[in-house]
Amino acid sequence: MQTIVFTCDERGVATVLINRPEVHNAFNLQVVQELHQTFRELPDKVRVVVLRGQGKSFSAGADVEWMRGQAVAGEEENRRGARQMAEMFQAIDNCRCPVVAVIQGAALGGGTGLTCAVDIAIAGPKALFGFTEVRLGIVPAVISPYAIRRLGYSKAKLHFLLGDRINAENAYRLGLVHYLSEDPEAQLEEVLKELLAGSPAAQARTKKLARTSYELEDPTDFTIEQITAARAHPDGREGLSAFLEKRAPNWS
Repeated sequence: MQTIVFTCDERGVATVLINRPEVHNAFNLQVVQELHQTFRELPDKVRVVVLRGQGKSFSAGADVEWMRGQAVAGEEENRRGARQMAEMFQAIDNCRCPVVAVIQGAALGGGTGLTCAVDIAIAGPKALFGFTEVRLGIVPAVISPYAIRRLGYSKAKLHFLLGDRINAENAYRLGLVHYLSEDPEAQLEEVLKELLAGSPAAQARTKKLARTSYELEDPTDFTIEQITAARAHPDGREGLSAFLEKRAPNWS
């Protein structure tokens, strides 16, 4: 890994750090491939992933030089680059563990897309967001499913069309981020404490439950299958027994 730094502590909290501060952590093909690989190949011991950007910015989105190169490439190469970027966002969204982003400074374009793809977003007071693609003559294509899911159709379309910049306070008001804190690190520790109290197996199942229930026209049968399987799972049996026996479950 040349653009991503991966670490994991004794709690199973992994940090995935985008390490291109000289270009505000903008992602080119190498970043896309390394982020994808990192989320696809997480060690089993990882329970929570914290996504960060090195330096003063979270991520300025796709590297404009790379995007310009894609624009003049052949159709096949252009399409391949787009698919790799889409698959990177899918890998983050499909990650079995909860994914938390801590956002400082700029998180524009694809950086806002990353904010929408994670499960929990924590912003500092100087964080700055925006779907700025239309001002470059392009569209927020591969990030649009995550943005629409996060903001809703009408608000997402509004900001796609405006291409405006959204400060931290407005991002929190819109629901783009879940927490706005003067001390993002303290807020992160509170969130981690709550996440680590949950069953890893149940959290993985919950992520799939939320995503699939949102997409299905009639999720009844799917939800029945999910609760049936969860209750029969060792974590379900352990959690219910621990509650009744007034003790901590074995994953805690």
